[in-house]
Amino acid sequence: MTPRVLVIAGSDSGGGAGVQADIKACAAFGVYAATAITAVTVQDTRAVHAVHAVPPGVVADQVHVVLDDIGADVVKLGMIGSVATADAVLDALSGFAGPVVLDPVLVATSGDALGDEGVAAVIRDRFAPRASVVTPNREELGRLTGRDAGTDEAAEAAARVLLEGGAGAVLAKGGHGAGDVIADLLVTSDGTRPFEHPRLDTRQTHGTGCTLASALAAGLARGDALEAATARAVAYVAAAIEHAPGLGRGHGPVQHALTETADGWAPLRSVR
Repeated sequence: MTPRVLVIAGSDSGGGAGVQADIKACAAFGVYAATAITAVTVQDTRAVHAVHAVPPGVVADQVHVVLDDIGADVVKLGMIGSVATADAVLDALSGFAGPVVLDPVLVATSGDALGDEGVAAVIRDRFAPRASVVTPNREELGRLTGRDAGTDEAAEAAARVLLEGGAGAVLAKGGHGAGDVIADLLVTSDGTRPFEHPRLDTRQTHGTGCTLASALAAGLARGDALEAATARAVAYVAAAIEHAPGLGRGHGPVQHALTETADGWAPLRSVR
C-alpha cells in the first residue's frame, strides 16, 4: 500500500510553507499526503498579512473523513492556531494509534505570530505528550519549556523537559543558532544524536520547519526507523535550501522538487 500522511496545518498562499510545503515534501519521498486545513493565511515571502481560521468543527470533520476513508500511517501536525481548534483536533485524533510528528508552529519565518496566547501551553501540555517526535526550532523550544535553548547544550536540556512531559522524542532544530555548522539534535531517552550540515548564507529559508517535519513524517510512513528518517529529512532540507529557486522579495521558499540519488538529493530539473 502507498504510504500515507495526514497533514493537519494551515495553508500558505505563497506556497512555500504550510500544507503546500507538506504536500510537496511528502511527494518527494513517494508518500501520499491528505490534509485537514486549520487556517487560510494571506502570506507571501515577506509577511503573514492575515490569518482566517477554519471553524474547529470543519477541521475535525476533515480529519474524520480522511481517516475513515483513506486512512493514515502517520499524522503530521503543523499550525493549530487556537485553543478551540486544538480541542477539535485532539478529539478527532482520539482513535488514531499511529505515529504523530508535531511541528509546534508558533511564529512564521517572517516573525509573524501564527497562534493565539494559549496555543503554546496546549502544544506543551496536550499535544507534545501525544507526539512520537516534536520538531521545535530553538525559539519554539524556549517558549515551550520556559528555558534558554540558544546553545546546543541548552537546547538538549530543554528538549529533555519535553521528554519528561511525555514526548517520544525531540528534534531540536539548529537553524536559529550561531556558527558555520547547523546541528539538529535528535534527543531521545537513549541519548542525543546530532545531525550536522554547513550553514548556507541565504534568505531562502521560508517553510524549512514545515518541510523538515513533513519529510520526517514521510520517512516514518515509509517504515524508516526514527534516526534514519531524521537523517534523510535533514539531508533533504539542506539540499532544498541549496537549490532554492530564488523567488520573492523576502524569505524565499526552498526547492521541494528534489529526487534522491546515490549522491544525495538533486533537483528534478534545472531551476532557471
